[in-house]
Amino acid sequence: MSRILFAGAIALGTLSPGFICSAQAQTIDLAATKIVDLSHAYDADTIYWPTEKSGFELKQQHKGLTKGGFFYYSNTFCSPEHGGTHLDAPMHFAEGRWTNSDIPVERLVGPAVVIDVSGKAANNSDYTLTPADIADWEKAHGRIPDQAIFLLRTGWSSRWPDRKAYMGDDTPGDASNLHFPSFGPEAATFLVNERRVRVIGVDTASVDNGPSREFLVHRIVGAANVAGLENLTNLDQLPATGAVIVAAPMKIAQGSGAPTRVIAFVPR
Repeated sequence: MSRILFAGAIALGTLSPGFICSAQAQTIDLAATKIVDLSHAYDADTIYWPTEKSGFELKQQHKGLTKGGFFYYSNTFCSPEHGGTHLDAPMHFAEGRWTNSDIPVERLVGPAVVIDVSGKAANNSDYTLTPADIADWEKAHGRIPDQAIFLLRTGWSSRWPDRKAYMGDDTPGDASNLHFPSFGPEAATFLVNERRVRVIGVDTASVDNGPSREFLVHRIVGAANVAGLENLTNLDQLPATGAVIVAAPMKIAQGSGAPTRVIAFVPR
């Protein structure tokens, strides 16, 4: 029977020099685990921030028989860093913090905490997670463990890839009238300072909500060397606790972010 053990001490690096936090041991029995893909596929319909000048482009180089008589298929692709399911490196909004290739790989694997605000977001497309939401969640499920990967479910992934429904507006080049839910600054501050989360993630286009102009959540988590995952999907298939997340961004040297395959190990 195959098992993976997640345990041990995790250094927080430049977040808190010299501080060590012990993570709870978590064993994954692969024979009794469902693997959930939390990523959207990349194609011509992939949603990018409205001010991006290009989207995902795939160009076929060869598909068919070679001169040697065997089949061969190859493409080239081009994409901005920030679009589709992707990671925001801390330096995206925080000078001097980790770039994409600086993030220690152990920071991208860990136990998941999932908070569901889809009911509140259905009645307010600009809803932001509050400290009260977190307090209510902890009353029901216990304290958020240090070094968790914190995921916010708003239900917005069901709107993908309808750009107007997902973003609140589909005017090319204009990000001034967007409407979608996400994290609030006070909740983000609590999560990085009081619960020491290692990553936050959301099933919308940004860890700041659509109307945000100052991008305070990006700045708060970036300053704490906490990465953000955006445009996640299938969060409805994850329990509030018990899943383990693996986020595997393309390792772009000095990148501000990267397309990312995010998977979850969920006990059956």
